[in-house]
Amino acid sequence: MRIVLLGAPGSGKGTQAKLIVEKYGIPQISTGDLLRAAVAAGTELGKRAKAAMDAGELVSDDIVLGMIRERLAEPDTEKGFILDGFPRNLSQAEALDTLLDELGKPLQAAILIDVPFDSLLKRLTGRLTCEQCGAVYNIYTNPPKQEGVCDKCGGKLIHRADDNEETIRNRLQVYQQQTEPLIDYYEKQGKLHRIDGEGDIQAIFQAVSAVLDGLS
Repeated sequence: MRIVLLGAPGSGKGTQAKLIVEKYGIPQISTGDLLRAAVAAGTELGKRAKAAMDAGELVSDDIVLGMIRERLAEPDTEKGFILDGFPRNLSQAEALDTLLDELGKPLQAAILIDVPFDSLLKRLTGRLTCEQCGAVYNIYTNPPKQEGVCDKCGGKLIHRADDNEETIRNRLQVYQQQTEPLIDYYEKQGKLHRIDGEGDIQAIFQAVSAVLDGLS
C-alpha cells in the first residue's frame, strides 16, 4: 500500500502513522528525517541540502524528490510506504506523481486526518511536554494526573513558547492555504479518504485500517 498522510499540526497524524507502521510493517517516510539523515551522512544530496539551509534558503523540491527516489529504492519499501510531510503543495504533488509513475509505484490513497480548526487550536494551545522524557499531555483533552508533573517519569511539564495562540493560528492558516488545493487534487483523482480525527485514537485507527484493508 502506497499512501500519503495529510493532516494539520495537532491532527494526530503522527500517532496514526506510528500505528500504521506497527500493524502493516511498511515504513513511514518523513522528508524531515530524510533531510537530517542525508546531511548527517554527507551524501551528495545531503551536501546540496546543507548548502541551501546554511544560506537560509528552503531545500528545493528537486533535492527532496531525489531523496525520496533513493529511499524508495530500499528493500523495506517493497510492500509499500507512508509519505509524511510531503507533498505540502500542488506543484510538489504533481512532481511526486511523476516520480512515482516513473518508479512504477503510484500512490493508492491520500488519507486526510480531518479535525476542525477550533479543535486544533485547543489541542495545540493546551499542549504540555515533559522536559525529561518528551511525553505529551494536553490541559483540555489529556491532562496529567498531577498538575505540572509527568505521569510517566515525574518530570516537569512545560508549555512550549511556540505553542501560543497567535503562532499556532498562523501555522494552521498557512497549512490550510497550502493543503486545501491538495485535498481537491487527490479528490479529483479519486484517491482521497477523509477520516474524522476527533475522538478515541483507536477508533480513528480502525477507520484508517478500514481504508488500508480495502487497498491491499
